[in-house]
Amino acid sequence: MPGNPLSRLRIALTVFFALDGFIFAGWVVRIPAIKEQTNASASALGLALLGVSAGAVLTMMLTGRLCRRYGTHPVTVICGILLSLSIALPPLTHSALTLGAVLFLFGMAYGGINVAFNSAAVDLVRALHRPIMSSFHAAFSLGGMIGAGLGALVAGVLSPTRHLLGLTAVGLLVTLFAGRTLLRIQPPAPSDNAPQPSQSAPRKETAPRRLNTRTRGLVITFGLIALCTAYGEGAMADWSALHLEQDLDASPGIAAVGYSCFALAMTIGRLTGTRLLERLGQTRTLVAGGTTAAIGMLLGALAPSLWAALLGFVITGLGLANLFPVAVERAGTLAGPDGVAIASTLGYGGMLLGPPAIGFMADWFSLPAALTSVAALAATAAVIGFVTRRAAER
Repeated sequence: MPGNPLSRLRIALTVFFALDGFIFAGWVVRIPAIKEQTNASASALGLALLGVSAGAVLTMMLTGRLCRRYGTHPVTVICGILLSLSIALPPLTHSALTLGAVLFLFGMAYGGINVAFNSAAVDLVRALHRPIMSSFHAAFSLGGMIGAGLGALVAGVLSPTRHLLGLTAVGLLVTLFAGRTLLRIQPPAPSDNAPQPSQSAPRKETAPRRLNTRTRGLVITFGLIALCTAYGEGAMADWSALHLEQDLDASPGIAAVGYSCFALAMTIGRLTGTRLLERLGQTRTLVAGGTTAAIGMLLGALAPSLWAALLGFVITGLGLANLFPVAVERAGTLAGPDGVAIASTLGYGGMLLGPPAIGFMADWFSLPAALTSVAALAATAAVIGFVTRRAAER
């Protein structure tokens, strides 16, 4: 198996997914320190955090075109380099405006690599004829868990500048080694139209470049599920630590552990995602996941004690775990890199809306009340999955 090109490709892509989560979580756990450094209010910080999603959304459609022209593997490597370099910039800022500007650059790299390696993963899923997309996103969550845990350990020892500069070094080294493997292996071309065990794949997958009205509508539908899910993931990333610190009097280290618990639950949920999809199918996975996430987020946002909130974060992570991978994989199967780009753009549109929306709602009402919007959108994802069950299975 180690000599199998598809196996080596799967390992290299898994490493890039993990690196993406590791770097992103490293930034997330330093948000409270950067907020203090820039003297930003909750709403000003929300607008600055908008830079990440704005940069990502504006880059994603372009990345789909670049992947078609130059290939998903080279684009993944280039975006990995840019992501590693840009993570060192936020600690160098001293105002919400400059923070938003550098986060825009970080978001461009983040959005680009997400479209590139998700598109590469869709090609591999079709070549293997197994619903393994969740395993790649499990690597992202595992990377996020490790990054958040490491951030919790060094938060009281290293300054944000030294911490994030260290992430740059790690990112460049990982990109060097995993990127060499990725560049040596050609993306697998589907040799047949055999469906995946968990779902009957549309027979359009051999010519995914041109979208007709029905196919585009399905891609957008899965993109809306991704939007609802990414809103929740972004909210947990950007606001969970502040919620635990400000509302439940947690220490900075414990507050960082909150996101780590969420990431661990996401990892567990995604590691079991392949088996879950094979047993339940797409529709039941979406409905059950959205419902579970809604219940968990209500607990996490409104619980009066720290440990109950952490339990809510875990339940939320388990519920959200497989929604985004399913949405992106189905969109990619329908329309190739363009489908991934459309679904990802809509998905990260959720992150685009999330930071400022929660920031403003926190100023108007309270942060716990603002976080209940995550539960509302998770329930919406469940409803969309149920209502479109027949169209998705055709």
